[in-house]
Amino acid sequence: MKILALELSTTRGSLAWLYDNVEVAREWLNDRQNSAAFFENLDALTNEFGDPETIIVGLGPGSYAGTRIAISAAIGLQLSSGARLIGFPSVCAIECDADEYCAIGDARRKSFFFARIRGHELIEGPMLYSEAEMNGKLKKLESTMPISSSDPLPQFERAVVRYPSALVLARVARESGRSFFLPPLEPIYLREPHITVPKMETKI
Repeated sequence: MKILALELSTTRGSLAWLYDNVEVAREWLNDRQNSAAFFENLDALTNEFGDPETIIVGLGPGSYAGTRIAISAAIGLQLSSGARLIGFPSVCAIECDADEYCAIGDARRKSFFFARIRGHELIEGPMLYSEAEMNGKLKKLESTMPISSSDPLPQFERAVVRYPSALVLARVARESGRSFFLPPLEPIYLREPHITVPKMETKI
């Protein structure tokens, strides 16, 4: 099965192509204001290997803008190739030697998310905590439990910077029995999307 994986939820973007014993991965500094590097790498992979049979997208949590760009590109490729399209939590594809780890991240508005992953599957979260609550949560974890964050978070001493990997996503995509997200794909929201309601026109 020819698998293409797209991951843009953090400041490190990555793409991967997997087919039989061939594994090709590309990574770059992901500028959320400029997607040129993503599309250049995507064009290079598809020109070299052709159409995928399965496309998997990392859905976060993380950058909504980056994740939406990845989803949009995947939809375009799916329409032209007829590939199967699936999504998977990015935090379940973090590069980590341990089978079980925790992932934390900055969720803005003075809050942080926590998720626990085992065997590339979510077993807890993601849930939102304040800084004090997160420190309390992390102190209760086993001392050997790896704690990963794609954001530098010095206030949480045990957190080590690690990133989701498109190559890990691609490997997961070829496994049966996984809980994949199916279209229409959306980024994983940690809170309800904020919607500004237009003011009603006052008639005199």
